[in-house]
Amino acid sequence: FLEMQSEVMNLKNIIKLCTISFFLKAIVLNFAECKNDFQFVTCGSVLKLFNQRQGVRLHSHDVKYGGGGSSGQQSVTGSTSSDDHNSYWHIRGKHKESCERGRVIKCGDTIRLQHLATKRNLHSHLFQSPISHNQEVSAFGEDGNGDTGDNWEVKCSGKNWSRNEKVRFKHIDTGSFLHASAEQYGRPISGQHEICAYRYEDPSNQWIAQEGIYLKERL
Repeated sequence: FLEMQSEVMNLKNIIKLCTISFFLKAIVLNFAECKNDFQFVTCGSVLKLFNQRQGVRLHSHDVKYGGGGSSGQQSVTGSTSSDDHNSYWHIRGKHKESCERGRVIKCGDTIRLQHLATKRNLHSHLFQSPISHNQEVSAFGEDGNGDTGDNWEVKCSGKNWSRNEKVRFKHIDTGSFLHASAEQYGRPISGQHEICAYRYEDPSNQWIAQEGIYLKERL
């Protein structure tokens, strides 16, 4: 009986993994087929953020920062891979506030970016980043429940966050910008770029919304 129960559990896990794989493929296909359907980024959308200057997508994984002076929280990096499912982020309202699905994100809005795979929020605080010693950026909170360090202001030039526009994310608590460093990690995440928060506006803290599922706009 125990052996049969174990086999059933293994089968359930395989089905779950296949379902996740299918869902992620559907996301990419949806973007390829409908990328011109929606002009703006909306609440509830799931997307990847591309940093053109460094050629990386915002990425995370269940790997903690280590070493003295770090927070020990989940690390955030920049990945050169365009098809890694660990680079998807869910657009949510700011800490303790909801965001109506499909509502267009306006320039100046405060949002959270929740990592789709681990359910932790893009976060920053006054710890130093591991390589450049700027401000550390991590993924924080359990099942999306974090604190005000998860809040980011969308800085863009028009009225709304347009999908073809370079935008910046300004950390509300500290005033620094989400930044892709030219510095790269060694093993076990060789080639991935350091992501940090930087005090000044710079081409390396500009981001473009790319692959993803974009919810229908509700202006």
